[in-house]
Amino acid sequence: MKKDCGQQWWKDAKYGLFIHWGLYSHLAGEWRGRRTASLGEWIMKHFLIPVKEYEQIAKEFNPTGFDAEEWVALAKDAGMRYIVITSKHHDGFAMYHSKCDPYNIVDATPFGRDPIKELAVACEKAGIKLCFYYSQAQDWHHPNAYGYDQSKSGEVNDFRKYVEEKCKPQLKELLTEYGDVGLIWFDTPQTMPIEDSKAIKDYVKSLQPNCIVSGRIGNQLGEYISTGDNRIPLLPYDGDWEVPATLNDTWGYKSWDENWKDPANVLRLMLKINGRGGNYLLNVGPDGRGVIPAGSADILRRVGAFVRENGDAIYATKPVWGYAYDLEQEQMYLTARDNHLYLSFFKIPETRTLHFELLASEIREAKLLATGQKLEFTQTRNNLSKNFGLRVRLPEEGALPERVAYTIDLELADAVPEFNSLDNL
Repeated sequence: MKKDCGQQWWKDAKYGLFIHWGLYSHLAGEWRGRRTASLGEWIMKHFLIPVKEYEQIAKEFNPTGFDAEEWVALAKDAGMRYIVITSKHHDGFAMYHSKCDPYNIVDATPFGRDPIKELAVACEKAGIKLCFYYSQAQDWHHPNAYGYDQSKSGEVNDFRKYVEEKCKPQLKELLTEYGDVGLIWFDTPQTMPIEDSKAIKDYVKSLQPNCIVSGRIGNQLGEYISTGDNRIPLLPYDGDWEVPATLNDTWGYKSWDENWKDPANVLRLMLKINGRGGNYLLNVGPDGRGVIPAGSADILRRVGAFVRENGDAIYATKPVWGYAYDLEQEQMYLTARDNHLYLSFFKIPETRTLHFELLASEIREAKLLATGQKLEFTQTRNNLSKNFGLRVRLPEEGALPERVAYTIDLELADAVPEFNSLDNL
């Protein structure tokens, strides 16, 4: 995929907060006493709720618990560098003050505030990039978009009319009224023709040239690959990519879904993704009051404690391949930048010694990244392969602070080799 010159901030960020929030959050996964077996944000489609009935939810939607600065502070505490929020999901409801369609949070609800305007201010103050999710193809509220008539199995009356009447006007609002936008996270392109994907991408670029267009614009026109939901590739992709992932089993809020990933699991996934060269976009689903569930907030803060202490092993890192994957069974993960190789691990061995092979460079120094404490190590070299083996001695019990995970910074004599996809052939 072609990369944009304004994409470096995103390539370096590595870790972002996804927020799924809309009218569906007020329903909390239930409709007339029935719980949806689908994702929270798909409840309208799952129960085939008629448009006019679904519209009535807006009259009850009053998320007075929403606090933009609190949300942004959580992202900051978690070590995240960007936020992607649903400006309009498939249900067609705009979570900002859209002037071209009264079906929005300011005009259609008793809340009457523009939460995205408040988020834009809070993000700018905190130095976090604000980005927008926008459902460009599916819009269950517009008669000419994909998914409007539940009985037509994907047929569309006049998709171009929807693009001109709603999609492009709303993109213009988002890209001209909320400051610098890091990226537009498009989704589910359905069977959009390539000319429509291209027209929407070109329109975004005409308004903000450095705004990144996500891979789900369709027809392979995105500026990075968005993997399947919660899907991590076995080997690094050649180019920029991102894994959109959930903390539990839904994206939009469901009141009973507390199947949270624990902090150690989240860290393992992050290190696995970052070590393969990708970004980790981790989702929270605020409830109908506008409050991020305490369970998910606690996990993010505990992960953030590791990220803040070991940021060099996360941000602006590059893929590590080959032997890196063999280490995962030992719960050890590698990331790299320049001539530093970062070894993160979750379990302290009884011998208090870590051992691995196949280093292509001599080690100059080993230290705990969080504290800078230097570590004893020994290195051997294989006469045939010319690769190095390494043993690193950890501090004695009581001298190592208790953490979910630890990272060793290995300073190499040479730069860590650049990943080349041809090496995997």
